[in-house]
Amino acid sequence: MIKIGVNMIKNIIFDVGNVLIDYRWKAMLMAYGLSEEEAVEMGERIFEDPLWLVLDTGTVDAETIIEQYKEKYPQHAETISWFISHGEFMHVARKHVWNIIPRLKEKGYGIYLLSNYSEELFTKHTKGASFMDQIDGMVVSYQKHVCKPDPKIYEYLLKDYHLNPQDCIFFDDRLENVERAREMKFKAVQVLSEAQLIDELNALC
Repeated sequence: MIKIGVNMIKNIIFDVGNVLIDYRWKAMLMAYGLSEEEAVEMGERIFEDPLWLVLDTGTVDAETIIEQYKEKYPQHAETISWFISHGEFMHVARKHVWNIIPRLKEKGYGIYLLSNYSEELFTKHTKGASFMDQIDGMVVSYQKHVCKPDPKIYEYLLKDYHLNPQDCIFFDDRLENVERAREMKFKAVQVLSEAQLIDELNALC
């Protein structure tokens, strides 16, 4: 649990993946026919490849990235193509988290998103999400063509919405993104589980 005076916080900034939604990519790949071990290996192959970050920057479309993956991993071309093309099956709502956000709004907090996403996946993963009606603004990597933890994307958020980092708390699942935020004077928390995040948010209410 963070130990930060609630009266010091004016704005709450959320990453999306593994914060506001869960990823079920392993189950998705297993449903496609892979064993658990194969699914884990495939997930690592896809997500750890620099091509995934290129996709998130929004500088190259999904079809082009798929072709580049297929050239790089021809033996897995069909699986990778199917996986990237069916991102709507990749996520699960964290509705217990979503339900807290209106309470945070009632308390007067500004609510923002700062996330790495391709436009196609972001659209699929936030379609119908109640938190999208609650946010005061967002910066997503595909919009600015830069990804966390590059300082530029944090600076875009601050500049676009006239925010002071010392008034903000940032929730992200990746340590490198949290550390970058702290370097830039944000208060920042690494999200390790949904239950932990719920506790953190309830403490702010």
